[in-house]
Amino acid sequence: MKQAKPRYQQLKDLIIGRISSGELQPADRVPSENELVEAMNVSRMTANRALRELNDEGYVDRVAGRGTFVSDYRSQSHLLEVHNIADEIALRGHTHSSKVIRQSLQHARGEVAKALHVQQGTDVVHLLLVHAENGIPIQLEDRHVLASFAPHCLQQDFAAVTPSAYLTSISPLQEAEQVVRASVPNRAVQKYLDIKDGEASLVVIRRTWSGGRPVTFARLHHPGGRYELTGHYTPPGTSRSTSSEIVQLEELRQ
Repeated sequence: MKQAKPRYQQLKDLIIGRISSGELQPADRVPSENELVEAMNVSRMTANRALRELNDEGYVDRVAGRGTFVSDYRSQSHLLEVHNIADEIALRGHTHSSKVIRQSLQHARGEVAKALHVQQGTDVVHLLLVHAENGIPIQLEDRHVLASFAPHCLQQDFAAVTPSAYLTSISPLQEAEQVVRASVPNRAVQKYLDIKDGEASLVVIRRTWSGGRPVTFARLHHPGGRYELTGHYTPPGTSRSTSSEIVQLEELRQ
């Protein structure tokens, strides 16, 4: 017999559901502890734990003296976070474009089924796109999306909006895992990204989660000589010591 979830988890799921459905938008105020106690008939301890964990997991921001507000999941830009490549390119003052190679419904097999924690044969949408910066290809996006998570994925125009932007719009990102490694590209990757023989590629293997389950699995291929991942990390509770005048690391290359 399946055990009922603890009350604080039920409360978290309820708030996450309202965010996922769009009922609560980024910067919207979330009910306070007192309001949750009265409306949901839970203890103050339960309401406090639910809001505290939602804050820790990045769903909401708790502002002292003001209240609790839905986080803006689309503003992430750090190396260790998930990027929307179109936004990344726009920040450099350049133009993003993309070409859809494949957008089809498939049955999950092998590593895809394993990565998404689903049975063999489960419906997934396969997306294959080439992203370009000022007309020069810099990323081949090879992504599988759980069809039940994004039932309208096949109808989207991914030449106009990136898969990352679309998927974030239908449900906030809960969690992400990624591995970055150098690779020798196969002929197909070489062709799509205009990579010369002997040139390595940079591959980001990424899995994203929403609603407590993995929903996308992607391999993002980049030309080794035309793409790099950068970022600045400051541990929580530590003030940033660098200014906007920081010496760029690319100036220190050998």
